[in-house]
Amino acid sequence: MSYDSVDKLQNALGEQVFHYTQDKKKAAGRALGTMIEIITYYLLKTWGFNNSTSIERGLVEYGNEDISHNVEYSLHPIINEYEISIVNDGNSITSTKILKELGKKVSISEFEKKTNNLIDKHKVLRNACTIAESNDTFLLTSFKSYGEIEHKLHVFEQLQKPYAMFECKRVGVEEGTLKGPQTIEKAKQGAYVARAASSLQKIRTDNGEKYGIIYRSNNEPYIKPYSELMEEIIYSNDSDLLKKFILTVGVVSNHGNWFTAENQNKELKVLAQSYDWLIFLTDFGLAQFIDELILNPTFEFKCVQDAFKNSYTSDKKRNVFTKVKMDFDSDNALLKYFADNQRKIENWFNIIAPDFKTIDDLKSEIIELRSKNWREIL
Repeated sequence: MSYDSVDKLQNALGEQVFHYTQDKKKAAGRALGTMIEIITYYLLKTWGFNNSTSIERGLVEYGNEDISHNVEYSLHPIINEYEISIVNDGNSITSTKILKELGKKVSISEFEKKTNNLIDKHKVLRNACTIAESNDTFLLTSFKSYGEIEHKLHVFEQLQKPYAMFECKRVGVEEGTLKGPQTIEKAKQGAYVARAASSLQKIRTDNGEKYGIIYRSNNEPYIKPYSELMEEIIYSNDSDLLKKFILTVGVVSNHGNWFTAENQNKELKVLAQSYDWLIFLTDFGLAQFIDELILNPTFEFKCVQDAFKNSYTSDKKRNVFTKVKMDFDSDNALLKYFADNQRKIENWFNIIAPDFKTIDDLKSEIIELRSKNWREIL
């Protein structure tokens, strides 16, 4: 790799892409935060969770539905799936077009239309594209295949209540400082949402051991050591335990601000005791992603570099490199990169919490949650 640290890589990004800005390193740092979100999203897609994923969905607090928090990604049960065809006329594929075709197959009278385009006339894709909403569910859509004459689309109905959530946090270090000033505030913000989201609550004993408490439908408390109780809930079919449980996953990265899995400071410890899972994107992993896809891509990934640079020019017309909106060709290239390098990418992450578990265990747990009969549970 050409760069031996993310800090040097950030400076290189600043010089090559953000040279026109007043603070080119700071601008590059904000772009790094977007890349962490994109890495997380495309890993979820590679694991097979594309149709389960919603982006920036409001998640209500357990026991206090007056307050909700938008989270980066939430994974929802799918209760219905459909396939439709849309003529490729070169124009945007709008929610109106999709719902018109879907309405020929199934009643959609209970849904309120959203004004989103799956893809626009500039070939910009909307990830996790919501086209309609009912009282308890959402309709989302994605491409099954992109055709010259017609497209095949998936339409899937998600329950509003998720079974897992992912949040991404990163704070950079400004020149001349040892620590970003917002580090502890971001850690506290993430910790609060993680603790408020799920029915599985965290408590401490007098000697510092972490226990979990969850209430059954008759308000009877059920208490066990935290990791033991979390695993019991995930692998049970007890609707009392599962009904309002949400697996909380934090993804953090830093290059020196939250240190490492082995050398944790206060902020990382706050997050580790708040999320069910805390995974750490290493400097090496982030640097490899940027080097291979943004700064020095091979020909097949040049479209990713172009989409990134076009999104950050001084006269940019639109941003086509975010977790929500992605250049269509770049989306295909990223899916190929992640599929071809899945094990390498999984090894970019260190597991901070829980102890003695691997990223394969995380994948197994969310697959297990997806497999539940959520219609019956909820």
